[in-house]
Amino acid sequence: MDSTSIPSVDQQLLSGIETSVPLQFSGDFLELAVLFFVIAIVAAVLGARGVAGLSMTVAKWLVIVFLVLAVISILL
Repeated sequence: MDSTSIPSVDQQLLSGIETSVPLQFSGDFLELAVLFFVIAIVAAVLGARGVAGLSMTVAKWLVIVFLVLAVISILL
């Protein structure tokens, strides 16, 4: 068998067959935070203070996670 018909591991890596995906994240956390913020506003207007407080807490933590991941992705 000819050695040119079977690509070596180096050729596979260079051709992109075995490459890894870089670290990426999308803005899903920010979108969810905005959604929970809107839920909190609507719940507060309707008088559901417990739901509004819980939604605001979830929105706050999602924004914090988004900011941490944004800083990590900028540094890497």
